[in-house]
Amino acid sequence: MPTTVDTPHRARPSRPRRAHRVVRSTIRSLIYCAALLPVALVALPAGLLGQGRSVAGWWDVLHTRLLGAHGADPTRRPGPVAVVNHALLSLLLGTAALVPLGAILLIVARGALYGFVEPGPFDNSWGGPTLAGAWLAHFLIGIPFALAGLAALAGIAAVHHRLTLALHGARRAPWLVPATALVALFGALVIFAWSRQL
Repeated sequence: MPTTVDTPHRARPSRPRRAHRVVRSTIRSLIYCAALLPVALVALPAGLLGQGRSVAGWWDVLHTRLLGAHGADPTRRPGPVAVVNHALLSLLLGTAALVPLGAILLIVARGALYGFVEPGPFDNSWGGPTLAGAWLAHFLIGIPFALAGLAALAGIAAVHHRLTLALHGARRAPWLVPATALVALFGALVIFAWSRQL
């Protein structure tokens, strides 16, 4: 008679725990992308002035503290050219991150805070003529755009995460630099088109 062997299996996390993890990861990506441009603007001149070792440490701190990723191998320190290249790529990604960050701020202002930023009357507004209807319409329309912006920020954070791993000696995927260039080009085109509307 065959015997059955109980194999241990990993319990799947509960739905509230998974939802909490997704929310925490999304908030971390948002803060991380908001910090990319300022850190890159300081890191680039510092790297050019020969402070590559400390600049690499800044990226590692940003990477481990904000994203919660594993730290770099302390025995491997990137060279000055690698640090400056990383700062340039970070500058491109940080600039591209302004697009979804700005969109999310606009959605919060024009959706969640609609009644405060738009004094009315609401006769010609979506959901008008009442403030409640206009607020609800703008809030509901903003939700998918906010989710798309958060997804874009998570993607930018993931690309930069891979770049930072490569800075500290991990093998760089061949698609990484072209993906960074495409993200930066798309961000530049959106910023240019938006500036033409001003």
